[in-house]
Amino acid sequence: MTEYRGIPPGPNVGTQLKALRRKAKARTRTDQPADEPEAEQPAAAVNTSPLAVLNLRGVHAWFAAQGWAPFDYQSAVWEAVQAGHSGLLHATTGAGKTLAVWVGLLLRLAQLPKPRAAATRVLWITPMRALAADSCKSLQKACAGLASDCEVALQTGDTDSATRARILKKPPFALVTTPESLTLMLTRATGQAQLRKLDAIVVDEWHELLGNKRGVQLQLAIARLVKLNPALQVWGMSATLGNLEDALRTLTYPVRNHGTATLVQGKLPKQLVIDSLVPPSFERFPWGGHLGLKQLDAVVREIEQSASALVFTNTRSQAEIWYQALLDARPEFAGSIALHHGSLDKSVRDWVENGLKMGQLKAVVCTSSLDLGVDFLPVDRVIQIGSPKGVARLLQRAGRSGHAPGRPSRITVVPTHALELVEAAAARHAAGLRQIESRYSPQAPLDVLVQHLVTIAMGSGFEPDDLYAEVRNTQAYAGLSREAFNWALTFVEQGGESLKAYPDYQRIQRDEQGVYRVLRRDIARRHAMSVGTIVSDSAMHVAWMTGGRLGTIEESFIARLKTGDCFSFAGRVLELVKVRDMTAFVRKADRKKATVPQWQGGKMPLSSELAHASLHMLDLARNAMEQGKQPEWPELRALTDLLTLQRRWSELPGTQTLLVEQLHSKEGHHLFVYPFEGRTVHIGLASLFAWRASQHRPGTFSISMNDYGFELLSAEPVNWQQWWGGNKAVLSTDCLLADVLECLNASELAQRRFREIARIAGLIFQGYPGAGKSTKQLQASSGLFFEVFQKYDRGNLLLSQAQREALEQELDIARMEAALKAMQAKRLVFNTIERPTPFAFPLMIERLREMVSTEKLSDRVARMVADLEKAALQST
Repeated sequence: MTEYRGIPPGPNVGTQLKALRRKAKARTRTDQPADEPEAEQPAAAVNTSPLAVLNLRGVHAWFAAQGWAPFDYQSAVWEAVQAGHSGLLHATTGAGKTLAVWVGLLLRLAQLPKPRAAATRVLWITPMRALAADSCKSLQKACAGLASDCEVALQTGDTDSATRARILKKPPFALVTTPESLTLMLTRATGQAQLRKLDAIVVDEWHELLGNKRGVQLQLAIARLVKLNPALQVWGMSATLGNLEDALRTLTYPVRNHGTATLVQGKLPKQLVIDSLVPPSFERFPWGGHLGLKQLDAVVREIEQSASALVFTNTRSQAEIWYQALLDARPEFAGSIALHHGSLDKSVRDWVENGLKMGQLKAVVCTSSLDLGVDFLPVDRVIQIGSPKGVARLLQRAGRSGHAPGRPSRITVVPTHALELVEAAAARHAAGLRQIESRYSPQAPLDVLVQHLVTIAMGSGFEPDDLYAEVRNTQAYAGLSREAFNWALTFVEQGGESLKAYPDYQRIQRDEQGVYRVLRRDIARRHAMSVGTIVSDSAMHVAWMTGGRLGTIEESFIARLKTGDCFSFAGRVLELVKVRDMTAFVRKADRKKATVPQWQGGKMPLSSELAHASLHMLDLARNAMEQGKQPEWPELRALTDLLTLQRRWSELPGTQTLLVEQLHSKEGHHLFVYPFEGRTVHIGLASLFAWRASQHRPGTFSISMNDYGFELLSAEPVNWQQWWGGNKAVLSTDCLLADVLECLNASELAQRRFREIARIAGLIFQGYPGAGKSTKQLQASSGLFFEVFQKYDRGNLLLSQAQREALEQELDIARMEAALKAMQAKRLVFNTIERPTPFAFPLMIERLREMVSTEKLSDRVARMVADLEKAALQST
């Protein structure tokens, strides 16, 4: 069994380093298993590499020449890597993680013989293309500083065919790439032959991949690389992760029987400043409709006081709005501020990134497209518009400023409505306690497995027994049954029960030796163009009538526009001229007002850690008010009027208090519940409550929710208190799964998930370049498969996977169950209120938002707020 060793920071690091040195001397140079064929041993090779002269003394000399001194954790990594360990390095952003792992590998490989034939020795995996390019430059810079001519090359989806051919003909010493590009290498037999000579693989920003199917795809690729070379070293790097031992185990699972897995934690005395932009006053009845623009002038002042700043928003729509608002407020910013998000053309994004690195931009309004570790040294300030919704995201974005050891990082949260001040304080509190969200690998997703079977069949081919053992050598598929594997094999070989009559779905076949291969070129070509697990709605190109592209936008948004309509995109107001061949042709518009595109997945739910910290903040506020004091936290002091009014009319929710409010208005009978579990969980809880209530008395409910609670509105009164508190039927976790499936349109949720599964599994081809399929075509295709499988192939395991993912990801059934148990344990405060409280008001607005236009909504909200403020003054 693998020994999972932790190397925490502190005074005992030196002792542990000595122990590592003793182990390194005791180990063989190659760590090659005794039963490995002699031909695979590199001992016969000749070491003529420039690395042969590299040693620790030279590394220290280079550090000293830069004015640096190695941190203890960097030395720990160097020792661990030289000892042949695999592992995970967890350290703050901008603390030198890249140098820790890269230098360790150079020192390790300097000890090993060089293969006679040119070969790539290190594979460096990054989750984003922009980060890949930046990482490549960092590795090249280190090689130059250490007087090594080891070539470092870059290969991603943006790499041209000539460069790919050159890399294939003359493999570089190290190759920086992405999980998808690595999988494409496995589709080629020549690629697998080259990868057999690999000594190490490094996964940067492992936390970004761990919790999704891209991470599962990478796990399968690593298992294949370990099969090719059992002595492979596997290292990962991460900055923001709560479950480090799990992350280490998942990454190094394929090599667990071949060496030690080491966890190195590097905590540096790096100053982190988290504050909030607290306005002089805030509304007592908040609603999330104005996107924080009331604080525009204050944000402008903060930007003017910084040398270079990143202004993060949570959505692309919000980024477009804020960029335009900043230019309207300060026209002189033109040319010195920029916009960056994932839908902009690569050339635009590259220009922005280079401008940041060179210190030529005053500010960049961006989204998660700049979350990861691209090095923007000139940036000294990060501004977060709205709540970060998670502690890890807050820390990750904070690390974009002061991106170097010894430099302070500062992030300022700009709340977009009053209650986000609570989240801002909670985020600072949770970050100080290092209460960071955990991420776990999806378990045995069969769509990824189906894709992997075709990938390996395209490359070297496979025999079922061997590949089954290889696939199970991953944490994601360790529990995969042979029955499930055989089903996946039959599905790609024959198309399953319902598709076996169609040759296009018979993607692999046995050759004369009994090895499964892809024998049809058209199938191989389609598969190569469909590799990966990143699935998004069909996007249309946005292009000028005169030529040149601006980026991509979702087809569903363009479909709602008519010729001549204007919309805001890429920081410009554009007029739609025509739509042709999945391209929206535009020209610059004269008018200033325009529709802002809405992208899917715009609303991030509140994480469990930040939700609990928010309730803790409300506890602190309640305790202070009971003692007649002002809260210590400035964000809570700014909310004194709101929180005081909430207590006067009702109560505050808290870590030990479940607040439920009931109201009778002209609209009907309202129930407000405040679990503070996030929007996703509240959707399920509201539906569950409504369905269980209807079992006692038939009725119809309207539902709304936000991150703090949910509202149920019915025409007839419901005596919730009568049966809620007695047997707690509404909070019961008994038969939860069955009740959720009854109360929700589970079939529709599963069908939505199936669209993604069908694309990953290769059932739907999105089209060749320039001939892509529309969203309607893709949805119709996936819907047809869904219906066919339900009627004629009920045992199709992709159907059960779709239902499982709908429950786990759309509804987060596990968190819903935990929320019900937590609600049962709390003290119930059931209040009948005469008018909407400050906490109830935003829930009512969420429901009204779906019924009226934005302008009408603003007018209605203004009238409602005026009436409530009048009532608040009268009740003082």
